[in-house]
Amino acid sequence: MPPTPTPPPIPKAELHLHIEGTLEPGLAFALAERNGVELPYATQDELRAAYSFTDLQDFLDLYYALMAVLRTEDDFADLANAYLARARAQGVRHAEIFFDPQAHTARGVAIGTVIGGLSRALDAAEETYGITTRLIMCFLRDESAESALETFESARPYLDRLTAVGLDSAEVGNPPSKFREVYARAREAGLKCVAHAGEEGPPAYVWEALDILGVDRVDHGVRCLEDEALVARLVTDQVPLTVCPLSNVRLRVVDRLEDHPLRAMLDAGLLVTVNSDDPAYFGGYAGDNFDAVRDALRLDDATLRTLARNSFRASFLDEGTRAAYLKELDAYEA
Repeated sequence: MPPTPTPPPIPKAELHLHIEGTLEPGLAFALAERNGVELPYATQDELRAAYSFTDLQDFLDLYYALMAVLRTEDDFADLANAYLARARAQGVRHAEIFFDPQAHTARGVAIGTVIGGLSRALDAAEETYGITTRLIMCFLRDESAESALETFESARPYLDRLTAVGLDSAEVGNPPSKFREVYARAREAGLKCVAHAGEEGPPAYVWEALDILGVDRVDHGVRCLEDEALVARLVTDQVPLTVCPLSNVRLRVVDRLEDHPLRAMLDAGLLVTVNSDDPAYFGGYAGDNFDAVRDALRLDDATLRTLARNSFRASFLDEGTRAAYLKELDAYEA
């Protein structure tokens, strides 16, 4: 008998994806050679072996070191195209992509180079990969509030390329309230707002992201379950949470995927989505995360459809495109 064909992956949106975190070892070495950058690893296998992290900071140290290979518009376009090709294969139909300009401008790479290269790939993404995209500029929370403001002002000529601003990097000790002013400017400029909160940081950081920054979505947010009043607020307002299960395991937010609170979050009525975060480092892209939680948490097909539906509901898509994707999801047969 011929083998049973593998069903296509469920259509989904990815809403929590750091483009710098898609830098696979093969591309890192290729860009290093192209740009004359010497990496502190002899082989791709040696580099991948370094992807064993004790916590968020341990990961960030390697994450920022590898960015040295990203120098030109071509580099950023190649990075985005490599991600989009993998995302398409895993059922991603829409991607909202984070980037960290301060990590590049600190190395002498102009913000226009970063946005120009990423935009070149994203502008062609729908035709080339069948994926619609949005671009989200993140501020590094372990840098100063003044640096965030300077970064936002430097991005003003490119605001037509951006959909939202975000907040990422080392969470503990860097509360959302630190970035009150830059978020106010972003909202005045008509941008959406998101922020990492409640990953390593406490539920209080989620409250600040909501009440001080005025975010439309919370990135991660898994620690919200520690605060019943916060859960009630998130449920009532249907604030989306962009959860990243494989990331949570790799960064020791949870010990095992079987211990992940995703099912409890869904049962509580939270608007939860599943995403990959930094897939080159954390062991899987969007479809891999869906497969992993399905197996570890024994999620049925209806729950997976709910997660996929949530991803489109939580996106910054226009209503017409959102409706088209939801119709595609309704017609999906596993």
